[in-house]
Amino acid sequence: MSEGGAYRSDRPDGRFASTAGLVHAMTKDVEPALRWDPAMPADEIPAWREAVRAKLLELLRFPEVPEQPEPRMISSEPRDGYELQRWEAYPEPHSVVPFLVLVPDNIPTPAPAVLCFPGSSRTNTGLAGEPEPESEDPHWDENRMALHYARAGMVAIAVENPCMGGRKTERDANRSEVSMQLLWLGRSYEGLSVFEKLPILQWARRQPHIDNTRIATSGHSLGAKPALLLAVLEPEIAAVVWSDFTCDDRERSIAIDLSWIAVWQYVPDFLTWFDYPDLMAAIAPRPLLITEGGRTVHIERIREAFRAQGVEDRFCVTYYPKYADPADRPHDGEPLPEGLTMDEFLADWANVDVPAHSFKPAVAVPWLAEVLGAGE
Repeated sequence: MSEGGAYRSDRPDGRFASTAGLVHAMTKDVEPALRWDPAMPADEIPAWREAVRAKLLELLRFPEVPEQPEPRMISSEPRDGYELQRWEAYPEPHSVVPFLVLVPDNIPTPAPAVLCFPGSSRTNTGLAGEPEPESEDPHWDENRMALHYARAGMVAIAVENPCMGGRKTERDANRSEVSMQLLWLGRSYEGLSVFEKLPILQWARRQPHIDNTRIATSGHSLGAKPALLLAVLEPEIAAVVWSDFTCDDRERSIAIDLSWIAVWQYVPDFLTWFDYPDLMAAIAPRPLLITEGGRTVHIERIREAFRAQGVEDRFCVTYYPKYADPADRPHDGEPLPEGLTMDEFLADWANVDVPAHSFKPAVAVPWLAEVLGAGE
């Protein structure tokens, strides 16, 4: 760790000749306009929540498109205890988004459903537990998210992320290059990802075998943010499973001296308005599960949003086993220093056990089954 961080002005006026130093100082000066304030009076929370929703919708820059074809089933096959359906959605011109639907046998209908979004190491095929010959995922069993939910009596809808699985070919530009091009076009990878999933949510609401009041979103790693963003935009979503750790990205950028974060995570102007813990706070009073802990200071800020609305029991957090005991999180009460490496930030300050990063079926599935009343 560098002493005090890389960006320290040695000028009497505190200015930076270094442009990186300037941007680092700019980042430190940002006060997000819609940051969640635990001191906010309870009667002001609904208006704040709506302001967050409206600003997020603006920042994601959804395109205006003419009416598109309805999603279409390509095939269906029986499996042990459920039916596997292959579907396509058509969110905008030129676009095809494949998704899989796992419909459990003999469930009461209409049944609860969950939209499942995979991490970078998985595809919708993997979420459904279907063979992936080239997969080297060490958490193959845990990461079969959609299959785990279907086994628990929920209709599971596994949606492919942009540039992943069936969304890429060998000759395609990689995810970073595609993300940069989207930014050049005034859009973003996150915005595209959420926009593509919205018509699938709308389709699910129209299905007679799905209870449109009991639809949740569940995302692991790369899929966690669209699961959250979609729920902020769509208040009818019943619950959210965030299968990742929690941190404030602006704080992280300051701590690691602007070290590069994957370009597909950037949404222009995002940090001037809010950060991901603020969006999690905006989920309240709906149930929210965080499965891999994170920065405890931000987890407690989110908890205050649920407590302020009298629904603290709807906010559930588990840490990685390595950090489950508060005694194993010695920096929880300390201010975050600058000059950290990414590895130091994750392991020492964000309580992240990187090799154990996976979907946590033993935590998420029973929690969501209870929240949605699976089997009722």
